[in-house]
Amino acid sequence: MDSQTASAERTVRDAPTKATLKPNALGVLGILFFVLSGQAPLTGIAGAAPISVALGNGSGTPAAYLLAGAVILLFSVGFVAMGRHVVDAGAFYTYIGTGLGRTAGAGSASVALFAYCVIQAAMYGLYGSIVSGLVADHTPLHVPWWVCTLLTMAVVQALGSAGIEMGARVLAVFVLAEFSILLVFGLVTLVKGGGPEGLGVADSFSPAAALQGAPGVAVMFAVASMFGFEATAIYGEEAKEPKKTVPRATYLSVIVVTAFFALTSWMLISAYGASKAPAAASTALASGDSAGFVFAPIAGQFGGWINDVLPILLATSLFAGILTFHNSANRYLFSLGRDRQLPVSLCRLNSRLAPWTAGCVQTVIAVLLVVPFALAGKDPVLTLFSWFSGLAVLAMMLLYLLTSVSVVVFFRRRRVDGRMWNTLIAPVLGALGLAGAIWLILANFTTLIGGEASTAFWLVLSVPAVLALGVANERLRRRRTAPDAR
Repeated sequence: MDSQTASAERTVRDAPTKATLKPNALGVLGILFFVLSGQAPLTGIAGAAPISVALGNGSGTPAAYLLAGAVILLFSVGFVAMGRHVVDAGAFYTYIGTGLGRTAGAGSASVALFAYCVIQAAMYGLYGSIVSGLVADHTPLHVPWWVCTLLTMAVVQALGSAGIEMGARVLAVFVLAEFSILLVFGLVTLVKGGGPEGLGVADSFSPAAALQGAPGVAVMFAVASMFGFEATAIYGEEAKEPKKTVPRATYLSVIVVTAFFALTSWMLISAYGASKAPAAASTALASGDSAGFVFAPIAGQFGGWINDVLPILLATSLFAGILTFHNSANRYLFSLGRDRQLPVSLCRLNSRLAPWTAGCVQTVIAVLLVVPFALAGKDPVLTLFSWFSGLAVLAMMLLYLLTSVSVVVFFRRRRVDGRMWNTLIAPVLGALGLAGAIWLILANFTTLIGGEASTAFWLVLSVPAVLALGVANERLRRRRTAPDAR
């Protein structure tokens, strides 16, 4: 074989494949349900709000959600502007690669895939613990948490293979259930004028309230609660009229999620009274049942029966998030296979045009991440959930920051959009806000994961390590496929 033929074959091997996901499968609401399920509203409120109120800025927690929402909204402006010119299931990987080069894109792809896989594994830990408890409470059986988790992995794999429309329908049911009960609680409490100390608007939203205590901790958990909204771009290839659907779904998801978390946390604090809420949250944390801080006022509003319903809704909330991140991760794998960054077999589709091989690989990754914790006998909530959820938030914030920089570089080079606010001002402001969020996360990472400083150090170190591995893989791939000098 001569060098010219060898060079041509390498070029073919390096070229993207033509595999495409099912087009026109999702509208604005379908994408919105994927976003809301990824953020797992009930899980986010029950997990983050008690810690923010107890260890953060107390009654000023709702203001932290508004600040986090403002930063994410600024980021979304540039994110959406670039999305009009780039539509791909790789989302961050494609955006960063387009703006900052293929090497940076490959590194970011590794971080994105890492983030989605570890957040899903984290949710499996909490989910397995909750379902195991529910089985023990309602049956004579005592099933280990990891058995519940492994069985659920098979269900998630089946739903992921059934096609994106089936996943959207399942998520719609679960998300509406948890979203509705929290929203009704918030609106009813609001209409009634709040709790024993009234609505306490100034106690929750004034500058003094926002800056009291440790506002950095509250903002950190608020930013963590926004995790998952970027799924709007991941499903762009499967969206109806993606240049219209994705921007609408992105803005709608950020606004809805911000308003929801701010309202719900405000009404929870109001239900206790602004002066008593921090002590109540601290008591709940000390008892080991932080969700009790959220469940108690809801049960007080609707009756004791809600205590039987909320744990089930918490489990379905986690299941919805798990399914969403399964779909997000397998689409990243699919996109990387299609672009020849990973084996091309990953972009193999089934009869429903769902990424079959990528889905199987993602499920195997989930097993490999979860099983060691089960074999070591670790507590799935205090280790698997806490460690991996904090790790995923840090990785995703890094991707947000790189994407903002990429947006600015892309529009300065291409000059395809002359709107300064959309292509420069908002992305720069968003980048500054995201850099501040990353600093807060690093400064409070031990608190975020609920672990020790040594554990926090190694977890933090894994993010740049994964980024470096992605960059190294891209450079090696280029060397292998580079044409002969002749």
